[in-house]
Amino acid sequence: MAKKSFPGNTALSPLPVVMVSCCRTGEKPNIITVAWTGIINSHPAKTYVSIRPERYSHDIIKETGEFVINLTSSELTRKCDSCGVYTGKKVDKFKKYNLTPEYPENNEVSCPMIGESPISLCCKVDRIIPLGSHDMFIADIVGVYVDEKLIDENDRISYEKASLISYVHGGYFAMGKKLGTFGYSVAKKKKK
Repeated sequence: MAKKSFPGNTALSPLPVVMVSCCRTGEKPNIITVAWTGIINSHPAKTYVSIRPERYSHDIIKETGEFVINLTSSELTRKCDSCGVYTGKKVDKFKKYNLTPEYPENNEVSCPMIGESPISLCCKVDRIIPLGSHDMFIADIVGVYVDEKLIDENDRISYEKASLISYVHGGYFAMGKKLGTFGYSVAKKKKK
């Protein structure tokens, strides 16, 4: 296989595209669209979001030390894109896009989740790492809220039913068909 060489860049794809909600006490909550996110540790559960310092949400998260990662379904794609286009300095995104601010029932964080998001991860900032164009907010996942329609009979999350989207080279894509499960390539076939 012949491969073309490129200089180092952000070629890792696809990425989850999420709507991150945050809020200062006494102010309107805000939403920022983020594609620089992922899981970085299992125990304790840790995640990150990388945000440019000039973004409105950057200072909110830096000051409050908390945020919510709201996974984005296909139905939310247009609203997700719009939340990434407009600044929260000028636009109340919850109001403009008819999104519901829902506060965690266990008060893990004081900022709202997005009610229409199928899965929301409440996060507390552990540290901030300046990286250049972005600052990385490393956070503990202190609570997870899941639409009850996505919980199966074994009390597990059925992510495939959430119609989640990803981001690739400037475009949004719906999750595709299942190709296998972890370890399927080496699993022994069951005898009939």
